Amino acid sequence: MSVLVMKFGGTSVATLDRIRRAAKRVGREVANGHRVIVIVSAMSGKTNELVGFVNETSPLYDAREYDAVVSSGENVTAGLMALTLQEMDIPARSWQGWQVPVRTTSAHGAARIEEIPDDNIRRKFDEGMKVAVVAGFQGVSPEGRITTLGRGGSDTTAVAFAAAFDAVRCDIYTDVDGVYTTDPRVSEKARKLDRIAFEEMLELASLGAKVLQTRSVELAMRYKVKLRVLSSFGEQDDAAGTLVCDEEDIMESKPVSGVAFSRDEAQMTLISVADRPGIAAAIFGPLSDAGVNVDMIVQNISEEGRTDMTFSLPTDQVARAEKALLDARAAGGLDFRDLVSNMDVAKVSVVGIGMRSQSGVASRMFRVLSDEGINIKVITTSEIKISVLIDRKYMELAVQALHDTFELEKAS
Repeated sequence: MSVLVMKFGGTSVATLDRIRRAAKRVGREVANGHRVIVIVSAMSGKTNELVGFVNETSPLYDAREYDAVVSSGENVTAGLMALTLQEMDIPARSWQGWQVPVRTTSAHGAARIEEIPDDNIRRKFDEGMKVAVVAGFQGVSPEGRITTLGRGGSDTTAVAFAAAFDAVRCDIYTDVDGVYTTDPRVSEKARKLDRIAFEEMLELASLGAKVLQTRSVELAMRYKVKLRVLSSFGEQDDAAGTLVCDEEDIMESKPVSGVAFSRDEAQMTLISVADRPGIAAAIFGPLSDAGVNVDMIVQNISEEGRTDMTFSLPTDQVARAEKALLDARAAGGLDFRDLVSNMDVAKVSVVGIGMRSQSGVASRMFRVLSDEGINIKVITTSEIKISVLIDRKYMELAVQALHDTFELEKAS
């Protein structure tokens, strides 16, 4: 029998009524003859609550205990979903990460899945189980400790299970009915895409789009997992949602497919750094060791042997970054005069596989931002995306202006 993977996000299982609604969808797939693996997130708001408890208890927390606490939300949802399915006379049981087992690295808070043996779950399927409800977001390290995969990690769990079990499809149920050209809450002209290429979705996910976690898209692209994003509140049919697929399956030729943004950005500048060979390693080595994710980087022209180095990073990693850099200076490995952080910035990006063959995207982007009086602080590009760092107060204006400029409300 074929295996189908269904993942339900936090809003889809936020209440017992919504868990029952999700369970009915699962029941329909069981009736269609599938063995179903359901991946669940914590109930909406629960993970934030647990993270808050950890931060209040220990701001510089032990990451192993952090994982033990924040992974518990998914366990609750998995048990409730299994109980709900049992009440519907559907043979189901819940699985925590260590029971499968979902084997991961030891990088607590950002672990990567290394292996998902299918023996235990397949044996239970053969014994009559119809649905395996798996707690997403979590796994077990080689040392036997609970690990988590990073925020949004249940998406990665779902795609990894689809690959491990050679599933016919991986359906990601969320609170939106697909992938949009931008966030509909920012632009009322946002349009749902019927299809989007893996590479475009990967860029959008990494640039702030909250629909899918970056690593889930990487896995889907690598293992050719048929991935569909759809709403848990709308009608379910084969044409619903957005299909994430290979570039060859995309018919549209627009240079830009979407506008992404991230409010949770900060800008950090090291002022008057000693400009010498190896200075970049001296700065970004300690940041890497501290688990800081650096994105956009700009270095000023050197003057009298000194330079300024500016980079962007997530707002919740600023304190960690400041400590790492100040510690490096105190240890004598880094020479700079001052460290300045700006928390009032945002990143706005345009993404599209059409950029490979159509020129002029950058000039149009910069022109419209200039016309709106928006100053660009940092720029970074790749083959299919252009990102800028701007003052946060202009973020929504920039998104709307770019969406209009590239006419993303039109299908072709």
